[in-house]
Amino acid sequence: MNARRFGDRRPRRLIRSGLVLLAAGVVLAGCAQSTQTPAQSTQTPAQSTQTPTQSTQTPAQSTQTPAQSTEKAARSTKHVNLGDSFSAGTGVSPLEADSPIYCQRSSKNYAHVVAEDEDYDLTDVSCAGADTGDFREAQHQGVPPQLDALDDNTDVVTLMIGGNDKQTYGRAIRLCSELADVDRSGAPCTDRYGSSLIDPVAADIYPAVRQALRDVRDRAPDARVLLVGYPWLLPPTVGCYPEMRLAEGDVPMIRELQTALNTYGRRAAEDEGVEFVDMSQVSEGHDACAGDRRWIEPMTTSGPGAVHPNEQGQAAIAEQVRKALAG
Repeated sequence: MNARRFGDRRPRRLIRSGLVLLAAGVVLAGCAQSTQTPAQSTQTPAQSTQTPTQSTQTPAQSTQTPAQSTEKAARSTKHVNLGDSFSAGTGVSPLEADSPIYCQRSSKNYAHVVAEDEDYDLTDVSCAGADTGDFREAQHQGVPPQLDALDDNTDVVTLMIGGNDKQTYGRAIRLCSELADVDRSGAPCTDRYGSSLIDPVAADIYPAVRQALRDVRDRAPDARVLLVGYPWLLPPTVGCYPEMRLAEGDVPMIRELQTALNTYGRRAAEDEGVEFVDMSQVSEGHDACAGDRRWIEPMTTSGPGAVHPNEQGQAAIAEQVRKALAG
């Protein structure tokens, strides 16, 4: 993989809207966009199990001839954004001009922010509800797979993926919130489901993310690929019912689930020689319970933005991606 830095280049800017993708369904989503203004946080950051943002990319031999390299240097940096609703910026207004309503692709998602700041030529095909299978197959009939946006001329690929595989986030939040309605102080979800909501991360999601990253590198062999981790949804131990409709004793289990997703995401990135952008440390204290410091909208937010990064969250993700690109 060609590990050149693109942050120093300043070609002309052209933000291209993405391929028209497909259908709805997100980690937790409704139909309208969020315009919530966060309130004050009282959360105390806890120790993260992950290390700060770092590159795990292993440079590989370039497949380009000298003539191809010269031509590539003369054009705009081609940036492709892939992934799910966190990558699409679901719930953040306004939508990208030609985003399918079910993809909920925001013109202020982190990829758009990075592309505008770096003067990249952006193709954004991220879509709400996407999982790793939608990289290779159409999320809906007649809509191209996300990998079709990549080619030999792609310079930068960003993506957030894995949270929808096996309905990981959505199923856990739904099941646990249903039980919280009858037992707010205990741990009814943990008691009933044990580790069964977390076990699929290692068994199924980790190999699926590895394969998705391998496919990205095959389609864009000279691109710099950055897998972005998920920012914290909840504090380590203490929740905020009803903003996040979870029993107090189940909050640590949901954190453990998210820790597993990010840990195995990092491992998949390392295994496939791409970079992992860690959001765990910088997002500590900016979860859905953090009031006006929150980067994640709570469940009480109306529309598809609930339990998704808000505009401040997308800007924070963009900042970490820019730092990784400059590193």
